Amino acid sequence: MGLKAALALALALAAPPAGAGTLRVATWSPDLTRKGPGLLLRDIRSGKDEQVAAAVQVIAAADADVLLLTGFDWDHDGLALSAFAELLGKAGAPYPHRFAGQPNAGVASGLDLDGDGRLGTADDAQGFGMFTGEGGMAVLSRLPLGPVTDHSAALWRDLPGNLMPPAPPEVAGAQRLSSVAHWQVPVMAGDTPLTLLAWAATPPVFDGPEDRNGRRNHDEAAFWLDRLPAGRFVLLGDANLDTVDGDGRPQALAALMARTTDPLPRSDGGAAAPQTGANATHKGDPALDTADWADADGPGNLRVDYVLPSPDLTVTDAGVLWPAPGQPLADTVAAASRHRLVWVDLALP
Repeated sequence: MGLKAALALALALAAPPAGAGTLRVATWSPDLTRKGPGLLLRDIRSGKDEQVAAAVQVIAAADADVLLLTGFDWDHDGLALSAFAELLGKAGAPYPHRFAGQPNAGVASGLDLDGDGRLGTADDAQGFGMFTGEGGMAVLSRLPLGPVTDHSAALWRDLPGNLMPPAPPEVAGAQRLSSVAHWQVPVMAGDTPLTLLAWAATPPVFDGPEDRNGRRNHDEAAFWLDRLPAGRFVLLGDANLDTVDGDGRPQALAALMARTTDPLPRSDGGAAAPQTGANATHKGDPALDTADWADADGPGNLRVDYVLPSPDLTVTDAGVLWPAPGQPLADTVAAASRHRLVWVDLALP
């Protein structure tokens, strides 16, 4: 079976084409991040990187009109994103409109933000990272984008009701809330722009009893609670949190889900995943999972990636692009990333 035929069949099985008068909005973390600046661009341009090739196939199969990428290395001139978009265009998935602002990931603070007595570590950056832009975000769109409002410089201490642990004044006065970014992105869809509220949160683990990462993860979701527009918005991104299983503080994300529409996107692959190891202890529906993490010595499969439309939008379809074993593109999806792409179709007025 040729590549185009495999993509068409996978699309029919996992993400049927959006109908006329609908808009497909998606989010995905392709894990396109490398160990140093410029290395992702090198791998994209090489034409030999199997993960990059797999990511291109996944995005082409998803056929989204607007796609938020999380876990994509940022560079100042946008060279990696442009090179990646060129590959997508050649695969029949052109995205002429793009945005990628500098994330907080890897931005040096000059302070001991995590209080471990050492300076200059990845934990001392505004968001975890060894270099500026590691694991950033990007928006790809077939429709024009309006002016983006970037909230990423907002201080953690300034969030009302924040859970920030006690910190020295110099740290509290410098520590940003966003570990990656918080963006408001207008999409010119119809007479009234559709606002994307995009973010990627820190994992609520990898810390100590102070639960600094767990508190920050909670507050990164809570940031949106007072900023939801009156209508026509989609909250989307990698919350790095499952409200039912795994670690973390789910209250803020649950509150956001109560004020939006949860389309409950499902997949055959998630439903078919072995319910062993950590998965055996989970209470959530495995068909809703969006990340395939280790079951034996890890958290197992979790639902951490979300597309949540405002209540005034009509959802016509939704899914997670995770084919079951043996289905077309199953191996490609697994090779691309531990995350799975989540898509939602919206009716346009």
